[in-house]
Amino acid sequence: MNSWFTVKVKYTKQLENGTFKRVSEPYLLAAMTFTDAEARIYEELGSSIRGEFQVTGIARTDLHDIFQYDDAEQWFKCKVTYDRIDEDGEKAKTISQNFLVSAAHVKEAYERIEESLATLMIDFNVVSITASPIVEIFPYREEDVQSPVAKKSPAFEEEVQHTPIRQVFSAAGSDLDEDVFEDDSDSTLTDAYSSEEEEEEDLTSSDEEETNLDD
Repeated sequence: MNSWFTVKVKYTKQLENGTFKRVSEPYLLAAMTFTDAEARIYEELGSSIRGEFQVTGIARTDLHDIFQYDDAEQWFKCKVTYDRIDEDGEKAKTISQNFLVSAAHVKEAYERIEESLATLMIDFNVVSITASPIVEIFPYREEDVQSPVAKKSPAFEEEVQHTPIRQVFSAAGSDLDEDVFEDDSDSTLTDAYSSEEEEEEDLTSSDEEETNLDD
């Protein structure tokens, strides 16, 4: 069963001014296990990063779906809640799920998560939106689902070329309750990277911008 993993990679990056800087960047990918996630990040980045790079952290990440629009590279994590109703029509519990959406800013992220979840037959609340440091995502290609947000046709070619295309990515198991991901005692990579993870603070939550929408 596939899950989402955040993998932090440390390497020497060439900046736009031509200088080089040692950076640590997080990537998101779908994988079966921690070992699979480590092997896959080397496969995905091996041809794009010049020189050697080091995996300094791997963490299972609770995400239900990812909505990627082709006109934005910034990622936002959106927390959504809804009430689960039992057979008697009574409220059973409140469910929280996390989504990732690409957008230019917080307002657009809110509009896009509302658009993406509009087909749900339940009432939901977007309780928070947080800017994410994720650089790139690597979903499994066979799981790609392209939403029919825009369809090309000769009659509407001019309008369509200005319409952002959305792709939806899911990982099996990502719709489970949040407490499923709290324990992963069978992972040796978590312990191996824990000390180095504490040292890499340049991409921590202090750099994130959060907007609470229920105030």
